[in-house]
Amino acid sequence: MLALVALSQFLGMTLWFSATAAAPRIAADLGLGSIQVAWLTIAVQGGFVGGTLVSAILNLADVFNARRLFAFGCAVGAVANASVIWTTDPFVIFALRFVTGVALACVYPPGMKIAAGWFKERRGTALGVLVGALSLGSAFPHLLSFTASAVSWHSLMLTSSALALVGGAIVWLAVDDGPHVTASAPFDPHAIGAVVRNRGARLATFGYLGHMWELYAMWAWISAFATASLLDAGVPPQRTGSLIAFVAIASGALGCVAAGVWADRWGKARIAGGALAVSSACSALAGFLFGAPVWALLLLSIIWGFSVVADSAQFSALVTEHSPRTHVGTALTLQTSAGFLLTMVSMQLLPLAAARYGWQWVFLLLVPGPVLGAWAMQRLRLTSPA
Repeated sequence: MLALVALSQFLGMTLWFSATAAAPRIAADLGLGSIQVAWLTIAVQGGFVGGTLVSAILNLADVFNARRLFAFGCAVGAVANASVIWTTDPFVIFALRFVTGVALACVYPPGMKIAAGWFKERRGTALGVLVGALSLGSAFPHLLSFTASAVSWHSLMLTSSALALVGGAIVWLAVDDGPHVTASAPFDPHAIGAVVRNRGARLATFGYLGHMWELYAMWAWISAFATASLLDAGVPPQRTGSLIAFVAIASGALGCVAAGVWADRWGKARIAGGALAVSSACSALAGFLFGAPVWALLLLSIIWGFSVVADSAQFSALVTEHSPRTHVGTALTLQTSAGFLLTMVSMQLLPLAAARYGWQWVFLLLVPGPVLGAWAMQRLRLTSPA
């Protein structure tokens, strides 16, 4: 079941960065400016935040069967993503990317709930595998962009949509509900309040917020940083920025799986706090490697990519362990909604700062997030062995 859900998560999440990976070609074809290019990704974040917020309020991930919700999200997201190729109006494109984000709100948290339902003792490892699949899915469009230079951006968008449809079909036809969470539960108007009042769930969410301040801003802009760095060093970047972005995001898949195994052995809060410490150090050191050779940027992208998302699944595992089994879907959805809302600030902040001051030191703006997240994990460790 875990392998099937992870494969489906990988296929469905290719929708997320499909337009980001194709952004240079879309910008060239449609004459988009740098801020408009940023909105190709930010619109998805906004749709995801809106979708997860509505889902949390209505308890959708608990009231409806998570497998059906997952398949529905993949189908709607695939249609919205593919529809981008039929318009040249930037605002219509942003609207379609927003709808894609709303649809993915029915993919990511329900996928976490499905996986959590099959594991109790090794839930950290299971969710680590699932978030690793998410990382690979997010990275895959960058790999396509790097390797298929002659392929149009229209084909990239259609490819990710087709993959998402396959992912939804797998969950619909081949995945079963696990025994460790409730497949569906009656609507509870007090579910959000019960989750927020739980100290363990609250600290896990605080840690997640610090993690999310850094994660998607790094994923979205590491390619632009690397391209600017290579130009500063006098090296023609060609498509190396896309390669470095792929390496950074794909390295996270290994980080998620490794951290899941370590977390089940040594404690989820301990491992999450350690990953936050390493990723914050990478944020602080990135500026000193600006203009460095390609190998140095690749090394940074591997270490930073490994650590920046390694903790993600552990925040989800912690919040499931501190929530009633009838509220697991709502707790996961509320946590992701708050986290992705924060990403919209950091993702917009970096290109604005880069336009004014250049790319070299902009990642310093990300350091406070993982530092505060590590503090929350230390507080959680004092009151819980998880």
